[in-house]
Amino acid sequence: MQITKQDVEHVAKLARLEITETETDAFSRQLSAILTYVEQLKTLDTAGVEPTATVLEQTNVFREDKARPSLSVEKALANAPESESGHFRVPRILE
Repeated sequence: MQITKQDVEHVAKLARLEITETETDAFSRQLSAILTYVEQLKTLDTAGVEPTATVLEQTNVFREDKARPSLSVEKALANAPESESGHFRVPRILE
């Protein structure tokens, strides 16, 4: 499939991109090459191939979620510049 310079310019205009004449030529060649390759891939017989999201087998690597001892509120707030009522106090950013 051939992508013309006009096609590239049209898409650039829709995307509000300014591209040079050199970029237009390069993009039209590159996009045409990509679409030609996709056309070649369409000729392959994939009838017996299962759809996949990845070619590698994936397993859940998360650890079991168990409660365990952690810092006390006092230790967590020990180095805080400011704290209030057992919470970190941070500067207000919204009016």
